[in-house]
Amino acid sequence: MNNNNSQKILEISSYPPPRAGWGVRVSFLKKALIQSGHECKVLNTSPYSRKIPSPEYMTVMSGFDYVRKVLVHRLKGFKVHMHMNGDSPKGFVLTLLAELISFFTFKRPILTFHAGPYQKYFPQERAPLLTPMYKLIFSIPSKIICNNNEVKEKIMSYGINPAKIFPIQAFSIQYLEYDPVPLNGELQDFIANRKPLISTYVFPRPEFFIEQMLKAISHLIALHPNLGLVMLGGEQDSDSIRAEIERLGIQKNVFLAGDQAHDAFLTLLSKSDIYLRTPVKDGVCSSVLEALSLGIPVVASENKRRPESVITYNNDDINDMVKVIDSVITNLSDVKRQVIKPHIRDTVKDELELLLN
Repeated sequence: MNNNNSQKILEISSYPPPRAGWGVRVSFLKKALIQSGHECKVLNTSPYSRKIPSPEYMTVMSGFDYVRKVLVHRLKGFKVHMHMNGDSPKGFVLTLLAELISFFTFKRPILTFHAGPYQKYFPQERAPLLTPMYKLIFSIPSKIICNNNEVKEKIMSYGINPAKIFPIQAFSIQYLEYDPVPLNGELQDFIANRKPLISTYVFPRPEFFIEQMLKAISHLIALHPNLGLVMLGGEQDSDSIRAEIERLGIQKNVFLAGDQAHDAFLTLLSKSDIYLRTPVKDGVCSSVLEALSLGIPVVASENKRRPESVITYNNDDINDMVKVIDSVITNLSDVKRQVIKPHIRDTVKDELELLLN
């Protein structure tokens, strides 16, 4: 690309590590921008890594540091691309600050609103007192990107012009690009000696229902003594998870693999018999689509938005979770043959074109 046409983009978002949520997509977007001849910097707002120095992003050490860095980059000509969802009051504040800085330096920002149509403080009927705040957040940007038309309709309910809201599926073909890598010895030994192998991605947050999941796994181990569960994800507060595993007496059947790089994550996923997804409000989850694309059966909590061929259970009923997973294990060969691989587009390219237009 001709350098005279290059642009400067400031991505304000959580960013790996850990490899989770929309931070992964932002990493793909950053790579695509740089490969296209543009300058892209990331201001990392992740509570897990924002203070850890990295050449991949800029740190955020405090509220003042955040405001200063957004302002400095706006004065250098960077276009602000802000990322948020409807779960975090802190995220609302960070978004408004960045949007207002951008607006008062004579450039409307672009906002990507992540996750599904029902979140903790979204849509309007879930938090009516926050309506003025959302209206302001959605009014300032020149464009709003969201996951699908259902979310777009919820954003429109705040009185926002539909012409500036662009549904773009978060999952993109880049998620499936990986090179198989050797797993570390301890994890490889665990995998080799466990059948069936279930993998799951969790964070120590209530929405992942870790305690209920481990209780269900303990019941399944009684039925399938050689069953193995690999728990992927950030290791924050893992002491409490380990304590629960020990209380249930299932230490030999559960492996805490922590956060894994992209290649290692997909290598492990490809070796799994079942992928288990416990959150309810996650919309169409990237890891679910990754598993299906690899031909791995997915068992997930019912949330009315699961892709085709995902096998669901009632999240409020541990017995139903056990029953469903046990049925999948018992009929594993048939279930694997019935997995429907989703059609995946290059939606990072779609978002790139929207950012640069």
